[in-house]
Amino acid sequence: MAAGEIARQLDVPQNTMSAHLAILARARLVRSERHSRSIIYRADLNGLQALTLFLLKDCCAGNAELCAPLIAELSPCC
Repeated sequence: MAAGEIARQLDVPQNTMSAHLAILARARLVRSERHSRSIIYRADLNGLQALTLFLLKDCCAGNAELCAPLIAELSPCC
């Protein structure tokens, strides 16, 4: 989705949205691609998966086994 469209959908000023998207891109949670005059953003599923797994493994005060079913579902099969 184009940055301007994301800003419109979320009712956020475009310059604020651009700053947020740049931070997410540096964190490898979104990817950007230029199409003519627009920058199209999409979720980086590998980055989101890695973040989710990190958070789940560190959840429940160190009792990651409580989240084991979800961790197993998010982990790559191969």
